[in-house]
Amino acid sequence: AIAGSLLLALVPRLGVRFRWSREEVGLWAVNGLFAFTASYTIVYWAELHIPSGLTALLFATYPLFVALIAHFALPGERLGSGATAGILLGFAGVAVIFSDDLRLLGGAGAREVALVMLLSPFVWAVATVAVKRWGAGIHPLSLTAVPMLLTAAIVGALALVYERQATIVFDLRSVGALLYLAVLGSGVTFTTYYWMLAHVPATRLALIAYTIPIIAVIVGALLFQEPVRPLVVVGGALVLLGVAVVTRR
Repeated sequence: AIAGSLLLALVPRLGVRFRWSREEVGLWAVNGLFAFTASYTIVYWAELHIPSGLTALLFATYPLFVALIAHFALPGERLGSGATAGILLGFAGVAVIFSDDLRLLGGAGAREVALVMLLSPFVWAVATVAVKRWGAGIHPLSLTAVPMLLTAAIVGALALVYERQATIVFDLRSVGALLYLAVLGSGVTFTTYYWMLAHVPATRLALIAYTIPIIAVIVGALLFQEPVRPLVVVGGALVLLGVAVVTRR
């Protein structure tokens, strides 16, 4: 709600005009329901039951889903053997980074949670390809602000029903985290993402899902003194190699 409101306030200041075309309204619904509501609700639910490392690994299938869907839906993004090899190499790198967590897939209930978690990257991939195919000429603020407000309405209503007893604490730490996620983690990030999607092939842009675990490991090591295991170094090298192969192709 905060991110969507801030972005919507920028619309008149930047002279952005919504066209209210069938494509624009349709993409509002697709992004609101798929990219934000379904995808991230599933992620947050899954992290209540499986480790965040395993969640990150499962979400790293996002480029694979984008590549497969784009192969059939976007004429200019047919998969070649080199691109396929690069995508699989990047996913292998993420798997190496979080290989310790893979054993949890066979644990009690974890397998079912992991299968549900795979719906998150899939529905976000569907939204990404839809924006790439039908979003030409639609401003990134339109693709971000309105769907975020739609998500706030949907998830907010669900929270009022299912989380009425939840305790909410407003202190410097929680408000700071909320504002950081709203402004930088949501508003800036997704507006930039959809701006890039208009200029970069969807399959290439989707590779950010491979670099997120590497950045998380680096930040953890620098700020929280988390150990950097040899598997992380090897996996990170595979990720970067896979990205290089795909971008070169």
